[in-house]
Amino acid sequence: MTMRSRPEHAEKPGPGQESVWDYPRPPRVEPVSKPVRVELGGVILAGTTRALRVLETASPPVYYIPPADVRTEFLAPSRSRTVCEWKGIAGYWSIRVGNEFVADVAWSYEHPSRGYEAIRGYLAFYPAKVDACYVGDERVTPQKGGFYGGWITPSVVGPFKGEPGTEGW
Repeated sequence: MTMRSRPEHAEKPGPGQESVWDYPRPPRVEPVSKPVRVELGGVILAGTTRALRVLETASPPVYYIPPADVRTEFLAPSRSRTVCEWKGIAGYWSIRVGNEFVADVAWSYEHPSRGYEAIRGYLAFYPAKVDACYVGDERVTPQKGGFYGGWITPSVVGPFKGEPGTEGW
C-alpha cells in the first residue's frame, strides 16, 4: 500500500475530520460504523448498518451496501460497464420508483479483483442521482463531476478529484 504525501493545496482536517489525501493507493475497504441510507421518490431504497466504504487517495469515500439491504425490486441491470484499475469491471443498475426513472444510479462488482472480494455484489449509489444519501445523521453532498460517486460529509475534507481542474490527478 502506497500513501501519498498531502499536497500543499489540500485542506487540513480539523478534529473528527479525515483528509482524502491521507487515504491509500491502492484503495482500502473498511466497515462503516454508522447507518447508511439512500432515498428516492419518497422511498428508502437502501438502509443498512452493514455498509462498507472504499477509501482512495483524492476521492471522498464510496459506500457499498449489501444487496439484502437494498430494495432491489426497483432496480434493473443496465448495459453500462466501466473498469477500475483496482476493483475490476463494474456493472450498472437503473431504477424506477413510480414514474421516476434514473439510468445508471448504482453500480456493483460481481467479480471484483483480488483484494476487493468484500464488496462483491454490494451496490454503490451516485448521491447526485438520488434525492438524498445519509451516513448516520449527516446528509451527503455528491462528489462533483459525473464519473465518480463519492459521498462527501462534513467529516471529509479535500479538495476532491472530479472538481474542475482535477483531471490530471
